[in-house]
Amino acid sequence: MKAMKRAELIRQFSLISPGQYQSESLLRVAHLKQPSLRKAAVLIPCIDRPDGIHVLFTKRASHLKHHAGEISFPGGKYELSDHSLSETALRETEEEIGLLPDTIKLLGQLPELVTISQFEITPFVAIINNNPQCILDPNEVDSIFEVPASYLFNPRNLHTTNMMISGIGHQIYSVSYQKHFIWGVTAQIIQALQKQLQIKT
Repeated sequence: MKAMKRAELIRQFSLISPGQYQSESLLRVAHLKQPSLRKAAVLIPCIDRPDGIHVLFTKRASHLKHHAGEISFPGGKYELSDHSLSETALRETEEEIGLLPDTIKLLGQLPELVTISQFEITPFVAIINNNPQCILDPNEVDSIFEVPASYLFNPRNLHTTNMMISGIGHQIYSVSYQKHFIWGVTAQIIQALQKQLQIKT
C-alpha cells in the first residue's frame, strides 16, 4: 500500500468527523460515573518522514506497577498545573521521550475514551518533523519504535477477538507489527482513528 503523506493525513483528519469507539467497549464502562473519573491525555505522534508518515509508540518500562511492558502512546494524568489536556499530552511526551512542545504541531483530538481503570483519556493527533530528537526517561519508557501510518491505519491490519467479560460480549482489538503487539486502549484509539481517516484498502 502506498505511503501516507503529511497532506493526506491533515486533509483526512480535518475534513472527516471523528471516529467513534466501538459501542460494546463503551458499554463495559458505562457504569462508571463522571465525577470518579481521572482525566488523562495521550499524544499520537505522526512523524513526517521522507517516505511518508510514521507513528511513534512507546514500550512502557518493565518495572512499572501498572501496564508494565505494554505498548502505548506517550501521555499520562492531568495535573492541576496543566492549563489544558493538550498541555498534559505535551508535558507527558516531553517527560517520557524528550520531545519538546515547540517541535510538535497539534492537529486536533479524538473523543474522550473511558477505561475500566477509571481514566477518561483524550487522544491528541500531532505532526512532528523528520528526525525528532528523543531522549527516553528509563523510569517510564524502555524503548520507542515507529509504525508506517499506511500500515497502522489500514483496517486490514486491525485484528478483532470476541470475548465475554462479566457476561457481556466485547471486541478486543490488536495490531501486530514486526515483534510488537499493540492492544488494549491503544488499539481502541487506533480503531477510532482508522474510521476517521478512511484509508482505502
